[in-house]
Amino acid sequence: MPKPPQPSSPGPDAAATARAQADRLGLAFLPAVDDSMLVPELLASLPLAWARSHDVLPVRIGGEACLLVADPTRVEVHQQASQVIGCPLRCVVANEEVVRGAIARAYAAHTEADAGGYIRALDAAGGDSPDAAATVTDAVPRTGDLLEAAGAAPVTRLVNLILLEAVKQNASDIHFEPFESRLAVRYRIDGVLYNRAEPPKHLEAALVSRLKVMARMDIAERRLPQDGMAQVRVGDRLLDIRVSTVPVADGERVVLRLLNREDACLPLESLGMDAAETGRFQRLLRLPNGMIIVSGPTGSGKTTTLYAALNGIDATRRNVMTIEDPIEYRLDNIGQIQVKPKIGLTFASGLRHILRQDPDVILVGETRDAETAGIAVRASLTGHLVFTTLHTNDAPAAVMRLADMGIEPYLLASCLRGVLGQRLVRTLCPHCRRKVDVARAVQFGDADPAWRARLADGPLWEAVGCESCLEGYSGRKGLFELMVCDETVRAAIRSGRLDAAELRRTAVAAGMRPLVDDALAKLRSGLTDLREVVGALAA
Repeated sequence: MPKPPQPSSPGPDAAATARAQADRLGLAFLPAVDDSMLVPELLASLPLAWARSHDVLPVRIGGEACLLVADPTRVEVHQQASQVIGCPLRCVVANEEVVRGAIARAYAAHTEADAGGYIRALDAAGGDSPDAAATVTDAVPRTGDLLEAAGAAPVTRLVNLILLEAVKQNASDIHFEPFESRLAVRYRIDGVLYNRAEPPKHLEAALVSRLKVMARMDIAERRLPQDGMAQVRVGDRLLDIRVSTVPVADGERVVLRLLNREDACLPLESLGMDAAETGRFQRLLRLPNGMIIVSGPTGSGKTTTLYAALNGIDATRRNVMTIEDPIEYRLDNIGQIQVKPKIGLTFASGLRHILRQDPDVILVGETRDAETAGIAVRASLTGHLVFTTLHTNDAPAAVMRLADMGIEPYLLASCLRGVLGQRLVRTLCPHCRRKVDVARAVQFGDADPAWRARLADGPLWEAVGCESCLEGYSGRKGLFELMVCDETVRAAIRSGRLDAAELRRTAVAAGMRPLVDDALAKLRSGLTDLREVVGALAA
């Protein structure tokens, strides 16, 4: 499991002020808190909310129990902490930022220790009682902090512990999969599913009921699929959770999509584009009108790229609206519409109504049919900047897909400003990656023989695995190809006689760097390995 992030040092002014106050009162000053000082046993009787509200934390320094404080003048708080914990505590001063960071880390460690790998909590969560599900049917607040799990009911604590572990490992999804004699739990991390410890089968009903209560779903309905939303807080981080249940042969399968709002605010530079491609794409974003398409298979990061693009647009000066299915992240100053086909709110109908809202920028989550494509094209031709996605294997194929939907070539040539094709690959852990010769690296997959000459000047790298990563990988980056529709490309589209291969050759001649070239550059830089690239480009 990746190591938790270490606290950042406070600013010099704040640290100097805190140190001066400590010296004036004759108290010790602590500039930073080491993990060895955080002792979960000292936190058992001290609620997280109380520690946060008073900015205090019991720690152990050199074998002595101490109380880390941001305000050493509040003597009554120090006395109350000593009484609650049951032992005298020496007062140690630290900057407010240091104290709050240590509180979050300490209580996260306390929750993990209390879980005992969450297996002991599983065994204690209800036994074989047929009424186990009743413990989770009470109403719960819309937003709760997963670190405040100590006083919760057993099954509630179990769910919180599973969620907390998934968040710590940066999982994007949690799968609860019932089988005849077991309940499997899997986390999707960097696009790959990993098996976790399995709860006892007799807790299945209680777990599913608790998850449904969190998402405001009907706990009595087990015959039909359901969808819901929940929110949880982990320290200062707020996460949206999209919950989906479907009935299967051995129970109900539940999948949780964890949506970290911080991920919606990623800058374009962090996605994996090089500086030249980023600059070209940003120039497209500054255009007043036209259509920009992001293409790629499911799970290639298209929505993340679109949100990063929207974050680069000044929504305080321009009216930005989106229509999505579903809404992945809530964005400030942007009007977002959720598609609801059951009541007639489709992409096409919603897009018609958006055009009456005086928009400057429109995001269409996915162009799925000819009607939506036609409206989006007309909107881009009438003074709007339109973003959308298509499920195609590369950038030139997106043009062919729109033509297949019935969009005339002359309209495409007039409205299309650029197409960004992309894939996702796992990135190698910088702590344990290892150089490998080309002959051995090629054995990892059936690489295109044409690559071998281009890889001969190496070096290449391979995954190893260490305590800081999973199987040698940590995080993901994109592979990109950006087809900018300049005069040459527009003339080729307008002719209407090109297939995808011919359009690709025209785009490359006009300056497009293919996905393969971007992949080879990332291979040579050690960002990823050949196994990931072969798997991504085969999709």
